[in-house]
Amino acid sequence: MVSEDLSSKNICVIGAGPSGLASARELRKEGHSVLVLEQNHEIGGQWLYQSKVEDEDSMGKKTPLKIHSSVYNSLRLASPREIMGFTDFPFIVKKGRDMRRFPSHNELFLYLQDFCSRFELREMIRFNTRVEYVGIVDSSEFDIGKRIRWAVRSKEIETGIINEEIFDAVVVANGHYSMPRLPVIKGMDVWRRRQLHSHVYRVPQPFSNEIVVVVGNSMSGQDISMELVNVAKEVHLSVKSLEISEGLSKVIAKYQNLHLQPQIDTLYEDGRVLFVDGTFITADTIIYCTGYSYSLPFLDTKGIVIVDDDKVGPLYEHTFPPSLAPSLSFVGIPKKIIGFPFFESQAKWIAQVLSGKRTLPSWEEMMKAVKEYYHSRDLAGIPKHNAHDIANFEYCDKYGDRCAFPHLEEWRKELCLSSLLNAEVNLETYRDSWDDDLQLLQEAHQSPHFTQQGYESIVI
Repeated sequence: MVSEDLSSKNICVIGAGPSGLASARELRKEGHSVLVLEQNHEIGGQWLYQSKVEDEDSMGKKTPLKIHSSVYNSLRLASPREIMGFTDFPFIVKKGRDMRRFPSHNELFLYLQDFCSRFELREMIRFNTRVEYVGIVDSSEFDIGKRIRWAVRSKEIETGIINEEIFDAVVVANGHYSMPRLPVIKGMDVWRRRQLHSHVYRVPQPFSNEIVVVVGNSMSGQDISMELVNVAKEVHLSVKSLEISEGLSKVIAKYQNLHLQPQIDTLYEDGRVLFVDGTFITADTIIYCTGYSYSLPFLDTKGIVIVDDDKVGPLYEHTFPPSLAPSLSFVGIPKKIIGFPFFESQAKWIAQVLSGKRTLPSWEEMMKAVKEYYHSRDLAGIPKHNAHDIANFEYCDKYGDRCAFPHLEEWRKELCLSSLLNAEVNLETYRDSWDDDLQLLQEAHQSPHFTQQGYESIVI
């Protein structure tokens, strides 16, 4: 088995977003010395809204990116606040703030600030510091099973000062909603009108009276399309499949200037957009709402950990690379989960393994588990770039069993599913009109999660 001796470690956490904050707290609980490196001036990660995007490459092709957050001004949470909080710090309603069940992005940012203050995490964070290199110390002598230490080189953004430090372990928590993932479309490089990825979309006004093509009907694609119909001349939503949800069908039927289109076949220099069904339009702007890629430009593991079509690996349980465990770990890689509690369980497991309270399976066992997982996904026909999509409450519960982390409450699971189903049917209104069983909401607010000493929430 892979284990650490019972001692305090000197640990670097990369990123002060939700996963990084959770990691810092759990590591300190276990007695470790923790330094969090954060490139921005404040905590929050993706939830630290950045309104000025003029200096960012519109397609995200110039790296390093200058803007981390991809949050647009009107964004509201897609899940109700009841399910989102860390297990011992509920996301309660506060007077004078956004009291809606599905609040704005800023309300979640304020929640993270509250979390940071409550657990005195700020003292561990070095702000305005970009990590430029993470590598194995004496990599020429590296061997599986031997103790590994990590060299971390960072740059103070305001002064340009370079710092080089050595750590016993590194926890990567840099998020995965910043680096644009772009489709390959014939003619993209010659289409001379405006093209941008949703990473730099903030408000609809710049697109007034334009003909806009939105590529992708993910959450952002749908949100942005519904916002643009109020200012644009026409909005054409280009999708992989014309079999769409009842909720999106209602929205398209409601707005005469919102049109559903198949995938794009070719873009032409004169502004024409040809779709695969042979129809075409002439557009002013194309907005790619096509998702994001995992990006680890600072990490040098000599090829042990790679990103292959958005599969980060090999990772045991999406967390530990077997050959480098437990000195290198990742928090926040999985998608399609109830994020904050899962990040918390990851952080707790990592912290306890590093302190020696828990042990990992042998390298052989971990590699076998990784290969079996990849094989099962291949058999199910799941694309490689969806390798970290979980969408399974049972998996989250079993994951938590590794460190005695509590299972997700049934009310949390039911409220999650209820909001997803409501969005499928009532896309435009689900955040403000819901049919959740009042008894279920009452159960949530009367649960230990919300009745913990010191927390008072206003029931809405």
